[in-house]
Amino acid sequence: MPFNVAIVGRPNVGKSSIFNRMIGDRKAITDEMPGVTRDRIYARATWLTKSFGLIDTGGIDIGDAPFLEQVKQQALFAVDEASLILFVVDSRAGLTEIDSQIAKILYSYQKPVLVLVNKVDNKEMVNLIYDFYSLGFGDPFAVSALHGIGFGDVLDKIVELMPKESQKEEMDTIKLAVIGYPNVGKSSLVNTILGEQRVIVSEIAGTTRDAIDTKFTRDGEKYTIVDTAGIKKRGQIYQSTDRYALLRALQATERSDIVLFLIDASRDLINQDKHVAGLITEYSKGCVIVVNKWDLVEKDSKAMQNYEKMVREEFQFLPFAEICFVSSLLNQRIETIFTAIQKAYQNYNKTLKTPVLNNFLNDMTSLVPPKMYKKNLANFYYMTQVAVKPPTFVIFVNNPNFVHFSYKRYLENKLREVFDFTGTPIKLIFRKRSE
Repeated sequence: MPFNVAIVGRPNVGKSSIFNRMIGDRKAITDEMPGVTRDRIYARATWLTKSFGLIDTGGIDIGDAPFLEQVKQQALFAVDEASLILFVVDSRAGLTEIDSQIAKILYSYQKPVLVLVNKVDNKEMVNLIYDFYSLGFGDPFAVSALHGIGFGDVLDKIVELMPKESQKEEMDTIKLAVIGYPNVGKSSLVNTILGEQRVIVSEIAGTTRDAIDTKFTRDGEKYTIVDTAGIKKRGQIYQSTDRYALLRALQATERSDIVLFLIDASRDLINQDKHVAGLITEYSKGCVIVVNKWDLVEKDSKAMQNYEKMVREEFQFLPFAEICFVSSLLNQRIETIFTAIQKAYQNYNKTLKTPVLNNFLNDMTSLVPPKMYKKNLANFYYMTQVAVKPPTFVIFVNNPNFVHFSYKRYLENKLREVFDFTGTPIKLIFRKRSE
């Protein structure tokens, strides 16, 4: 089951600052999931190669409405779907009645809660945390979102509480998520894929509600596919079933290796397509863009080429994804999807040896040396791979701040060009070499 962490607390205690601090410098892509009254922001956080979902909720306030109703509208949906709760309080304001009321609500969920006492900006303020022991959630954590104090301990504890992964389950099947705006033909595509198979191992209830995981075999390869409910655009999520449909799509994306991102060829691309594509980028998953209903398009000799160009322009943050043109209704070109899946999955798990990467780094920095940035020059030392799913590389440098974003982009583009990472995102981490 996906491991999500919800950040809750009353207004002005620093929840959003803590959220931003925990996701690091990934500020550009976050997903706003409309709730009952206020948006909740979803993102991914990574610590010690472990990744988890992070949810920032609106402040819980009494206002003019009954307190409990405000709680339900602001945070309980996120808390209900979270595996762990970060309860943020303000060291300077001390323990308040609202803090105590929130604690009572959290008791009923019987989920692990970490109390983060924010705004502990120096050692002299550490004694301010002791009043919060009375909340009954164990040892509070003294943190400062402003200065980044205490977050290593918090993240260590989060990783400690994460369930141990089942490596066997992860390795013996390629997990696929099918996501897209409603009515793009997701269920039709899944039915077509499964209708072609004669070996369906089992149907297993998914992690939440009525999502269904279906295992099948094609050409000797094992797959698990999840058909999620369509993701509706902001402002159209009124009923709880729709909110849970979106949540299931998020969870299916998190649990997958490769995402099949469906768009409808019979209509123009819409902003919601970009919203759905953003989820794939946020979760760092392999991707195949599937243009469905291609049979409904009036085509000439350049139709496919022109449509692909349009897709590339609209989804510039998915340049690595292959594009397949299919008709699930007529069972046309379905095999191209699996060819793309296989390539994406192999690259999603690709590993490169350190000597090969160091040769690459030396060649690329010699070919195009870095320029002065902020009156300083970046000196690159060595490069190594630290993870797969997606492939993640650490480049050691004299100071990461000396590396201009355009040079980071240059190295990433060259890495893709030399080693072929079609179908998968890659991560480059620039780290200061230890003295």
